[in-house]
Amino acid sequence: MLDFSIHPKGEISTTFLNLGITSFQDASNWIASLPYRRNSSKIDLKLVFQENCGTCSTKHAVLKILADENNFEKVDLMLGIFKLNHYNAPKISPILQKYNLEYIPEAHNYLFYKQEIYDFTFPTSQELDFKESLLIQYPITPSQISDFKIDIHKKYIKNWLKDNDNIQYSLDEVWQIRELCIKTLS
Repeated sequence: MLDFSIHPKGEISTTFLNLGITSFQDASNWIASLPYRRNSSKIDLKLVFQENCGTCSTKHAVLKILADENNFEKVDLMLGIFKLNHYNAPKISPILQKYNLEYIPEAHNYLFYKQEIYDFTFPTSQELDFKESLLIQYPITPSQISDFKIDIHKKYIKNWLKDNDNIQYSLDEVWQIRELCIKTLS
């Protein structure tokens, strides 16, 4: 189990303590309970607290910083690409059917500790169970959740399209379809 006591060792830790949250487990439950919605900026992670929402990127970057501030550096922030499909995200089935796609490669952030994936994007993993559909993953830093993540994601989709010439969409078209899926999950 991933848990530790929070100490006032940094801005994120102090913010959680000011909310009366004193353990990582309570912090991760609080983060998971926030609505899934994009923040006005991915760069200013304090917005997760101010706007009371977040995405996989901002929610997990906050938790990674919390772990680092409390000398729990063995927790990795991961960037994974998985098959976003009707099995792991049933809400998007109509979109995939409309565009005749089995799945879309989707970039996702989560935490990784002692060979276990920890996803606090939603209150339950039933809302997005991506683990069986994971294609690649590697550690990143909280500062890489914006442009770097988008670049890696688009490069992956571009290569996926090259490898699947039966898919007659451009990168921009796939990105627009992906945006429809993300909006549906929000």
